Amino acid sequence: MFSSVAVVVAAFVALGCAQSNSSYPSPPTVLGPEDVTGGSIEGFQQPHLFQDNGTYGPQVEIMHYYYDQWPIGLAAFPTGDSKALYACYTRGPYKYTLGKITNLTAEEPWPNQEINTPPGGLLDENLSSLTGYSMATNSTDHFISVQALYTDPNGRLWVLDTGRPTVTSDNGASTMAYAVVGGPKLVLMNRENGTIERTYTFPGDVHFPDSSINDVRFDLRHNITASGQGVAYIVDSSNEGRNAFIVLDLGTGKSWRRLDQHPSMLHTYNNRASYAGIPTYITIKGQSEYSNKEGFDGLALSPDGEYAYYSPLVSQYLYRVPTSVLLADNGPNGTDGHDAELKASFAVQNLGQKGSQTNGFDSSSDGRIYLLAPEQNAIFAFNPNTSKIEPFVRDPRLYWIDSVVVADDGYLYGNCNQLPRQMQWNNGTEKRVKPGIMFRVKLPEGASRITTGLGGA
Repeated sequence: MFSSVAVVVAAFVALGCAQSNSSYPSPPTVLGPEDVTGGSIEGFQQPHLFQDNGTYGPQVEIMHYYYDQWPIGLAAFPTGDSKALYACYTRGPYKYTLGKITNLTAEEPWPNQEINTPPGGLLDENLSSLTGYSMATNSTDHFISVQALYTDPNGRLWVLDTGRPTVTSDNGASTMAYAVVGGPKLVLMNRENGTIERTYTFPGDVHFPDSSINDVRFDLRHNITASGQGVAYIVDSSNEGRNAFIVLDLGTGKSWRRLDQHPSMLHTYNNRASYAGIPTYITIKGQSEYSNKEGFDGLALSPDGEYAYYSPLVSQYLYRVPTSVLLADNGPNGTDGHDAELKASFAVQNLGQKGSQTNGFDSSSDGRIYLLAPEQNAIFAFNPNTSKIEPFVRDPRLYWIDSVVVADDGYLYGNCNQLPRQMQWNNGTEKRVKPGIMFRVKLPEGASRITTGLGGA
């Protein structure tokens, strides 16, 4: 048996050798150390090796450089041949929390410094002394700590104020002051003159002291609420408390929570992220888990308003839920709230893994859902036609894209603020290097901001 196999193998080898000069390439010459001179191999052309240059997708255009304050959210409005660009900044030691871009390298408080300066300061010193905790002011007509800006489908400017400024101790540890009813708010601004047109606040059983309202999207269809003025869907992304949708009826001012503490809302325990190839640990005062605990963060609506796409920041999974189950409130007497919550929880759909942690979403008129992927310095896109996550843009300069908006001009605008390089994420050493940036990239196939379906009738 052995000798027969040997004969067959010998014949096969002979056949291969006989054909080596025709259809089969000759084997490479094995070179030894004596053939290597000065780091190159004599007579051997060095190949062009594959390398990841960190980029793909459309051209990234820098629209603004932040040299003063690190940005969070933004809004972009077309105004003829130029842009009206706005930015917001998480309030700590910063002079203002809502600003307008004035040129390539400068911003100014908007609409003025006064509205950015709550009388009596950012904290309620009497309440703080009484409770032993840092308690924020409850000023309803001044901005405390603006987290997000958004343009609704009718082109109006909305400002989302967390009501929770950052408090930094003498040793550099930072925490957020607890919110007091009246401080957290959604504000409709007149973009032409900077006046406040309407302010919405939240009761204590909808927004808790350790809630953190992070982002907002709008559905202004007249037929989805009895008031006929549409709704705002607001993200509670708290890494201290409970995560949920906060749904706000823009006509009545009534608000309620939905999917409160649902598994799709919560962060993955002890999930280790890496940014620019560096595994990251975070020191959070009073918490033993050295990783980000932020839950529900990214939110975007389908163009017809029928679905809300969302995800926790610290999660690999993308979810969606029919907005019809979010719109069901607690009834006139609160008697059917439990049923509404159950129906919402059973309607959640898991769309699979995204390929990254994601810290913000927006959607475009073609139905794509854009997902910020901070671990890859990239933006991915969920294509509802294929149910796949697709690459959109990647660039090493896009270090922690904190917020994006799709604008009328067919561009996606975003802010980058190098968040993983801040002190809390680097053992107390500040590693961020200014400037931060605002950028834009062109959307594919003529897509733009959603203005139909969600914009009214």
